[in-house]
Amino acid sequence: MIDTLAGPRAEAGAAALSPAALLALLRERKAVEDRAAADQLDLAARWADLHPPESIHSAAAFTVPGSEHEEPIAGDGCPLVAEFCIAELGGVLGISTTSAKKLIGHALELRHRLPRLWAQVQSGRVPAWRARSVAEATIHAAPALTREAAAFVDAQVAAVAGKIGPAQLDRLVAESIKRFDLAAADPASDPEDGYLSVDPRHVTIHDQDVHFAGTMRIEAELDLADALDLDRALAHGAAVQKALGSTDSLDARRAAALGDLARTQTVLDLFSQGPTGATAEDGLPAAREVVLHAHFDASVRDGQTVFGPTGRLEERQRLLLLDQVRSWCADSRTKITIKPVIDLNTELSTPAYAVPDRIREQVVLRDGTCVFPWCTRPARGGDIDHVVEFDHDAAAESREQPGPTATSNLAALCRSHHRLKTHSAWRYEMVELGVFVWTSPHGHHYRRDRHGTAALDPPDPGPPRIPRQRRP
Repeated sequence: MIDTLAGPRAEAGAAALSPAALLALLRERKAVEDRAAADQLDLAARWADLHPPESIHSAAAFTVPGSEHEEPIAGDGCPLVAEFCIAELGGVLGISTTSAKKLIGHALELRHRLPRLWAQVQSGRVPAWRARSVAEATIHAAPALTREAAAFVDAQVAAVAGKIGPAQLDRLVAESIKRFDLAAADPASDPEDGYLSVDPRHVTIHDQDVHFAGTMRIEAELDLADALDLDRALAHGAAVQKALGSTDSLDARRAAALGDLARTQTVLDLFSQGPTGATAEDGLPAAREVVLHAHFDASVRDGQTVFGPTGRLEERQRLLLLDQVRSWCADSRTKITIKPVIDLNTELSTPAYAVPDRIREQVVLRDGTCVFPWCTRPARGGDIDHVVEFDHDAAAESREQPGPTATSNLAALCRSHHRLKTHSAWRYEMVELGVFVWTSPHGHHYRRDRHGTAALDPPDPGPPRIPRQRRP
């Protein structure tokens, strides 16, 4: 058995180990990590067991952006989970509520619908991350997998000890859908089609992977004719830029041509029909208005305002270069709107309950994101909450308003955490401007400010280890 390295001895101890001992220690650490991940799944499933919903309407689900449709956190046959219990688990683990919801969903999917894979995870034969990727695929398959179809996937994946890639997993799920004739029950499928027809077309913008130069990667699968048309349009746009004097590479010019297509559509007949077909003076269709909020540090030198070379784009919380903004502003088809500067340290208030636009903008700029622990959803797309509840009867009864509509009593919350604060035992207070302390239903405390979340509770050693539960 190799001695554990910890504390001040760690660096010196590691240096003294032989190569073989270092490899053995790394393997041991990986085994401990895998065991801990398997235990997390087990404990997350047990947490769900303790919190069944009072009704189907209070069960946790994933909302689908842009529609009223909801997706379950686990497939058919898994128990439902109370919506408001998930934030507590996320807070303790230091992850967002959405991530905690995925963890619980994966645990229930594995335990109830993929029992062979679940057993392999708990025995240490399959790492938790592999099993969770399978659970993610079976939960959100379209059409939805029945318990029998999920069991088929489970048997096939367990036979190879979870060693299956994303492409193989997609094919396996598709085979399961065909084998159990699930496409016939899908209203989007063709009832006369004897096989599952998967439409591979998509356009994916990888906004989580931004290059330091401020670029994003786009991946697309198009209809053959559309792809050829796009290729010709990009080739033409690149050639026009070169003729106008651009010295950029062909790839850079093609990328810029794609951006031009995004800003100004060239199919004029689409704009000549109906009241929305207004065109600019040059005869080209008017580009769609896109509002971006860019934040740069600035200083005054010799009477001139000097901006820093890098800033932050509020949309998607991404790096932005000052040179990019200058290039956008130099475009003759770009309309620039300058908004007045709002002092974030000034107290703004109104006697009414509704939050005026100027106060809302100040709170959005101050908080940046939802102020619930570990949440990173942008404040601009969320709600503005009264930290201390607004009393609608105070004015009529000549009482002082306990929860005024003022900067010092307002906070940005996303819709789900606004509901959580309103309908559950979660509570918070603003201890100073823009700094919040949250208390969970189980008494855990978290400090949240613009720099992120910090748990205020001292480390709890707890019991040495929770006994494993055996399930048939």
